[in-house]
Amino acid sequence: MSEDFRNNLLKLMTETFEEPLGIYLDKNTALFQTLETISAEEASIPVGKKCASLAAQVAHVTFFIESFERFALQGDASPRDWGEIWRTVEKVSPQEWDAYKTNLQAAYVRMKKLFSENPMWNEDTIGGALSIVVHTAYHLGEIRQALCTLK
Repeated sequence: MSEDFRNNLLKLMTETFEEPLGIYLDKNTALFQTLETISAEEASIPVGKKCASLAAQVAHVTFFIESFERFALQGDASPRDWGEIWRTVEKVSPQEWDAYKTNLQAAYVRMKKLFSENPMWNEDTIGGALSIVVHTAYHLGEIRQALCTLK
């Protein structure tokens, strides 16, 4: 993979997860910055009757990253229960909320390291890397829209 692609991928990861660089997010609206403004009580509230809680959104993003990680590192493309989180994660205690955020940050750090060091890029891993940025940006938007209702 060209260094230009890798560098741009890492910038998009930073923009989406850590800190806006002026690419597409406003100041202080990256995922980790946003999550730090949300209490466990707020993270436990479904936005609507058929909507997930913010805690479920965070657990889902982590699950997505970890699923790609298993595929990229172990070739594990086995079926996943993509609906389990939506069915099971709702109310969280402050400790559980902190654990969800910590797990997401750990998955992100592992993925960023993989993207920085991976010498074996192919169609699947390039697509997977881009899907992590796009998928996370989508859920960041969902979370930020939900905050308009919750706060």
